[in-house]
Amino acid sequence: MTMRNSFLLAAMAGLLCSTGVLAQARPEPTEATEPKPLPKTLQATPVEAFLPPALTAENTLNLDLSTGGRVVIQLRPDKAPENVARVKTLAQQGFYNGLPFHRVIDGFMAQGGDPKGDGTGGSPLPDLKAEFNDMPHVRGEVSMARSQQPNSANSQFFIMLAPNLGLDGNYTAIGRVVSGMEYVDRIEKGEPPANPSKIVRATLGAPFVASAVPPVAAVPAAAPAVPATEPAPAATRVPDAAPAPTPPQ
Repeated sequence: MTMRNSFLLAAMAGLLCSTGVLAQARPEPTEATEPKPLPKTLQATPVEAFLPPALTAENTLNLDLSTGGRVVIQLRPDKAPENVARVKTLAQQGFYNGLPFHRVIDGFMAQGGDPKGDGTGGSPLPDLKAEFNDMPHVRGEVSMARSQQPNSANSQFFIMLAPNLGLDGNYTAIGRVVSGMEYVDRIEKGEPPANPSKIVRATLGAPFVASAVPPVAAVPAAAPAVPATEPAPAATRVPDAAPAPTPPQ
């Protein structure tokens, strides 16, 4: 190729680049598509239907913790009526007073509500049927612990320290922390912890009413566990931080 031809080719390449022919192709704007209409069942649904109900005294669980303050939980009987009723009954009986958080995994959850303190105990009341619902296991969600059998929740519950949506549909969510999550974060970690944090007192009552946290010694001892009519199941617990497997049928 002669010097003159090389010069002509270089000049033509420069011209093409300047006109954009050799430039990287850009996607052309596409015509906007119309959004799909909502199902008829949702079109007439007011916005309020998607919001949690107002916080009421009868559905407010107050946990005064040994970590220094009160945790306020909004219970959701509209999502899990039988499981919520159980927790309310036990709180009114003083069952939870003085019980430890026996299994606390940093970045996952804090589990308590066992009078034995090792994950195998429960209340004298019968086990509950699962009420799996659409509440997600986000930070602050409160859910019922159980064994490998879906219908084995009794008294134990756990509070999510971080989101884990792998638990959704496998554990019965009963409410969410609306105040005092900083006291949950201070719960001693471990399985079990060397010095477990405790529920000093559990009460139902008007939301956000401050009260002094009594010393543990001043609180009545938790009711002892009554042997079940059937052999006790394996430790009632939530799974490790990996998404939960489908419970056995």
